[in-house]
Amino acid sequence: MAVLVRVPTQLRSLTGGANRVEVEATTVREAVAALEATHPGFAARLLDDQGAVRRYVNLFVDDEDIRFADGLATPVKDGQTISVVPAVAGG
Repeated sequence: MAVLVRVPTQLRSLTGGANRVEVEATTVREAVAALEATHPGFAARLLDDQGAVRRYVNLFVDDEDIRFADGLATPVKDGQTISVVPAVAGG
């Protein structure tokens, strides 16, 4: 199933400047693996050493935060969008 991944500005150097990448996946984990296969270095920026989503990275399937769904096992359907959103902190 083809899903669209929206890439934030901070990670576009990994995608040759593309702000969107289409991958074949049925879960968010598969989408991250597909991104890593075609754009090496992507997984290291999204996942920690234990394979969990980094604290400062938010992943959404359409408008749903995967932390409130099934995490990386969250299913994705053909045509859905995964958005990578870096956390914003201020002071």
